Amino acid sequence: MPQRILRFRIRQDGLVEESVEGVIGQSCQKLTERLESALGSVQTREPTAESYLRQQDQTQSNSAELF
Repeated sequence: MPQRILRFRIRQDGLVEESVEGVIGQSCQKLTERLESALGSVQTREPTAESYLRQQDQTQSNSAELF
């Protein structure tokens, strides 16, 4: 499992900036929604390149033909 990193920066004006690394696709919002609701209202969201990626299935199918 890849490492997930959440970073918070509290600015001098009191605003909190949050950044997430290591999370693929839209699961980032699910991961942070409870934290964001506890901190207050979200003013803006800026998706990273990782948010546009799709999570690939790790399943592998094998087909065999018997003669």
